[in-house]
Amino acid sequence: MIKKGFLFFLAILPLHAAQAQDIPNLKYSGPYPVSVPYMVDATDVNGKAFDAASLLDTPLDVSRVFGQGSDAGAAVKASGSYALHLLGFTVENDRTMKAKLSVDGPKRSKIFLDGKPFAGDSLNLHPGTHRIAVKYVTEPGESVSPSLSIGADKDGLSFPEGGKRMYTIQDVLLGKRYSGAAPSPDGKWLLTSYTTTYPGGRTERSATLTDLRTGERRPVENGLRWMNTSSRYYKFEGGKMVITDPATGATETLEGIPTEGRPQLAPNDKFLIISTMQEGPKERDDVYEIINPDDRQPGWRNRSGIASYNLETGVYQQLTFGHHSAYPSDVSADGSKLLFMVSRWQKERPTTVSDVYLMDLSTLETEKLVDGDGFLGGGTFSPDGSKILFQGSPECLGGVGKNVRKGQIPSMTDQQLYLMDIASRKVTPLTKKFDPCVQRVEWSRADGMIYFTAEDKDCIHLFRLDPKNGRFTLLPVPEEVIEGFSVSAAAPILACGGQGTRNSDRIYTLDLADDKAVLQEDLSAEILKDVELGDCITWNFTSSRGDKIYGRYYLPPHFDKNRKYPLIVNYYGGCSPTSRNFETRYPQHLYAAMGYVVYVINPSGATGFGQEFSARHVNTAGEGVAEDIIEGTRKFVAEHPFVDGSKIGCIGASYGGFMTQYLLTKTDLFTTGISHAGISDHTSYWGEGYWGYSYSETSMAGSYPWTDKHLYVEQSPLFNADKIHAPLLFLHGSADTNVPIGESIQMYTALKLLGRPTAFVVVDGQNHHILQYEKRLRWQDTIFAWFQKHLRGDDSWWEEMYPSKELE
Repeated sequence: MIKKGFLFFLAILPLHAAQAQDIPNLKYSGPYPVSVPYMVDATDVNGKAFDAASLLDTPLDVSRVFGQGSDAGAAVKASGSYALHLLGFTVENDRTMKAKLSVDGPKRSKIFLDGKPFAGDSLNLHPGTHRIAVKYVTEPGESVSPSLSIGADKDGLSFPEGGKRMYTIQDVLLGKRYSGAAPSPDGKWLLTSYTTTYPGGRTERSATLTDLRTGERRPVENGLRWMNTSSRYYKFEGGKMVITDPATGATETLEGIPTEGRPQLAPNDKFLIISTMQEGPKERDDVYEIINPDDRQPGWRNRSGIASYNLETGVYQQLTFGHHSAYPSDVSADGSKLLFMVSRWQKERPTTVSDVYLMDLSTLETEKLVDGDGFLGGGTFSPDGSKILFQGSPECLGGVGKNVRKGQIPSMTDQQLYLMDIASRKVTPLTKKFDPCVQRVEWSRADGMIYFTAEDKDCIHLFRLDPKNGRFTLLPVPEEVIEGFSVSAAAPILACGGQGTRNSDRIYTLDLADDKAVLQEDLSAEILKDVELGDCITWNFTSSRGDKIYGRYYLPPHFDKNRKYPLIVNYYGGCSPTSRNFETRYPQHLYAAMGYVVYVINPSGATGFGQEFSARHVNTAGEGVAEDIIEGTRKFVAEHPFVDGSKIGCIGASYGGFMTQYLLTKTDLFTTGISHAGISDHTSYWGEGYWGYSYSETSMAGSYPWTDKHLYVEQSPLFNADKIHAPLLFLHGSADTNVPIGESIQMYTALKLLGRPTAFVVVDGQNHHILQYEKRLRWQDTIFAWFQKHLRGDDSWWEEMYPSKELE
């Protein structure tokens, strides 16, 4: 039996003498009787006699000891047959440790680390929560008193209490996430779609239908959409459109549906608008001509067009023709008019412009509403079809919505709303003095109000705009980041998903009559089950320039204010804020779980803080932004005595990768830095990346490598490489078409020739974002290992991943 007061021996080797301590929450599960097989022969095909140790291979889910196990101190009777037994406990460590495990007592046992069999007696424990299970077998009547020991080469092993555990990379990547939610036209039903990621990276899409009157939820096929004039949903299957009544299950099938393009159902449910695609002229694969800077992009020569398909008559009608791409923007509520855009290229900024057209769908008579506007996005009809709500940057429609200082050029990414009266062509800027940056917009036909999400400082909030009086209302959805929303076609109800700094996805409906939000589903509860997070605390400061700079910081679980923690500073520094999303590619809570304090800052130049603030991104190439980050970091360290000011790391990606490099040329404040897909030379990025020159229309508006040496050369980290002394890690996907890998290659080469501490890790086959599951795990581990090496003085994880090689 297992003795009362069972002890777990913790040997800290070789740095400390072995010590013994009681194991909290040690669990036992069993016995599980097993039988010896019938002996057809005395030996197997290899001449070996039967060994009871082979019974350990009997399938048994070892995780049950953690979910169903009882206290190990309870007495266990000897079994009358062979039996399997499980012991389990949980340990945590916030840094890499070398450990040795052993089991004494049972003659036959297996050790499982995080559910996987562990061969041998030594292993590396990477930072995180680990479940260790021991599976052993006893003979009939045998009583065993097992004794386990683990030795580690560092302090820091701990045993979580109350069943709580640390946040891990698996929590970031795995589980069910919100994809979208849409209420039915009558407001009685809700279609919700999800994406679930499983270990190994396999993903699965699914959907549910919820009866909002009863709360009953049932699974349905993925990809369903609501009709607009009846509360039935539909799907396309090959050349069929299958329409289903959710209340009765009755279906209607329409045959002969075109299979090309992307069909959209018109608001009156009578026809489809289809985006078509025509392939452009082809060149030889081995020797070919590039006819436009964008011709390097796959599919650029293809052109899109617009067609309609009448569901009643089966008539297919091509609506546009030509060698310029046409895109549908909206169809009026009565189905009589089509709003569409035609794009074309030009030599001056902006190099891509759009003409906006209004088409009468009964006669195909068309009139141009807007000529050659490169700052304008899509448009939406008002419910009565008399007006159009446009979305675009402050420079669109003649700059009527600009609200910047004299001499400033607005950021092209700072999206605004404009209302055009079709009859008079009068344009009214709606958000000129509204600081949040508009994202997604819907004009409700149920109540006539405009609903939209917007970057609101470092949050993404949901707003209502009354087009009659221009009044904005912040809608009370209890989340810091609204991920998406949908308004019912006919009922005053809205559905949305959101998350915050301490929770993953939650799904809500909002009654637009009284603005009451109802939580429909909490996916975060399962994702964060048993997870213990540290605090996330808002911390803003007033810069020396008089600006309020927003930020927040994350603390480790079990935070001790008397300790000194290394600091990681995270930023983007480009044209958008680092919002308060829970799950990001730079998971702040995960860094905190590894024993770091994490400071996230939104320096000047970001959208969501007003046009003047976002315009500071334009033609500065890091000036002002870097000063905000440096000043904020210094003040944060000064005001928080639990931060070790001698151990500060910084990390950013893309423009944030450029900021990492640029910061290290400006200050010795940072102990180390990480640049993922960072720009090192504005001139080479301008010409080589797929969107280099077009993105520079935002960041370097009106400036070119041959006109502004200060921006393109003097502000490029490559031309200041000799000023960098802190260890700098470059990470880059080999197939990056946004920021080509050469940006990291040339800066890494410069630092190597200068004899500066640096490393360069390439993720083969990945583009600007690291998406492939196993490669993302290794990429994330690379970041963790680099910070452990340079902020905690422990290179064991780095050496495990990238052993030293004497080749230079």
